[in-house]
Amino acid sequence: MALATGGGGWRKPANAGRYTPAGAGCRLGAEAEPSLRHLLIILACSGLVTCSQTPSLLAQIQALGELRVVTRNSLTTYYVGLEGPMGPEYELARGLADQLGVGLYIYTPDSFDTTLAELISNRAHVAAAGLTVTPARRTRVDFGPPYGEVYPQLVQRLGAPQVRSLEALAALEDVRLQVLAGSSHVELLERLAKLHPTLHWEAVQTVDVDELLSRVANGDADFTLVDSSEFQVARHLYPELRAVFDVGEPEPVAWALTRRRNDPSLREAVSRYFAALEAEAELAGLFQRYLEPVGDYDYVSTRAFVTHFDTRLPKYRDYFHAAATETGFDWRLLAAVGYQESHWNPKAVSPTGVRGIMMLTQRTANALEIEDRVDPFQSIMGGARYLAQQHARIPDRIPEPDRTWLALAAYNIGWGHLEDARVLTEINGADPDSWADVRDHLPLLTQRQWYSRVRRGFARGWQPVHYVDNIQRYYQVLQWMTAGEQIAEEELIAGPGRSP
Repeated sequence: MALATGGGGWRKPANAGRYTPAGAGCRLGAEAEPSLRHLLIILACSGLVTCSQTPSLLAQIQALGELRVVTRNSLTTYYVGLEGPMGPEYELARGLADQLGVGLYIYTPDSFDTTLAELISNRAHVAAAGLTVTPARRTRVDFGPPYGEVYPQLVQRLGAPQVRSLEALAALEDVRLQVLAGSSHVELLERLAKLHPTLHWEAVQTVDVDELLSRVANGDADFTLVDSSEFQVARHLYPELRAVFDVGEPEPVAWALTRRRNDPSLREAVSRYFAALEAEAELAGLFQRYLEPVGDYDYVSTRAFVTHFDTRLPKYRDYFHAAATETGFDWRLLAAVGYQESHWNPKAVSPTGVRGIMMLTQRTANALEIEDRVDPFQSIMGGARYLAQQHARIPDRIPEPDRTWLALAAYNIGWGHLEDARVLTEINGADPDSWADVRDHLPLLTQRQWYSRVRRGFARGWQPVHYVDNIQRYYQVLQWMTAGEQIAEEELIAGPGRSP
């Protein structure tokens, strides 16, 4: 079988449903209420009515017409992107539901440590949440086949005295080592404490991994433990953090499944599904698209930028001028966007399938009537038009350059998530019309205590911060590098993208 693809990358299926914040869910397909027959099957399984032969768990799911999956909001599992639900665990769950011919209901629990309880209480069939397989967890739930392994890593801030071993960590006094309650890292530390009795930590219940990393980055904690796959991505969002060493042995990662005595039907279906993905080499490609780091994509050296200015930009400079004439932005601002997006590489493709110089999604390209996203002229014109659309949505009362910086953030993270960040900014008594204040609040969209208070839930709030910061820097450098050029007054476009 093949997972749904389109436009060169993973996409939201056509029948995808509405997203609601954590604690609710996203129902995809099979929207109708269960029939009386379905309800009788459910009652039979709960013991409220009897039948001659209780259907298997897999048969119940197919009769219900819905696969219920509990997950968590993170870059490595499930989140809402520009085109709707995304993430490797989401794609895998969507693929299994498609194979079974049922709809998908995917949701997040109130806290990470209640994830397995959703399976034990039969509220969910599958936990697709990047869970490691541990002996303690095996006593509570079943697991599907491992589809990867991770190394627990000790993470600390750059500049802090480096700890190079568990012995050194255990010897520290008043150390603030925080881990996620209910995670495998708690089990790991409990085992290690038998060898290192002075090892101390705090299990925090109401946060997720992103908030733990934020605490370490901000100095509110000294250390945390993070799975290697998550830190591989997170290090691009938290450049001030580093993984200092691996803790313990590698751990397998698998789906957790609700357990039913003498009924392996769901486990066998999941095993067949992953075996098919392995056979078609789809599994490795899926995680590679989402999790493989993009090199120095966001933090290029000045030397590389100057080289690309001389070798790449001249090929596309007239296109940026044409886009500036149409939209009113400074061509150098558009060029800065193009460099941040792709390093002016028309063949660039992101881990999630956006592509071209301006890295347009297929949906955005369709809306802008762009036929070929990798055609440099079409991509640049499309990106400029899309930025102009975002700029037009910013309230007129907001002056420049804040209006442009907010529009760029919307270009990157989506208008809805930007509005959520502005709501949080206002809640905290800051100015939602100020880019500096909104910039400070965008990262809160990675923290459950904040994203649960807004309409669209979790978002990669650090990403637009780095995105706009980089564009501002590239724009300044381009202004400096082109300052000596003679430009006729009639060629200067006074528009929304120009600095005052």
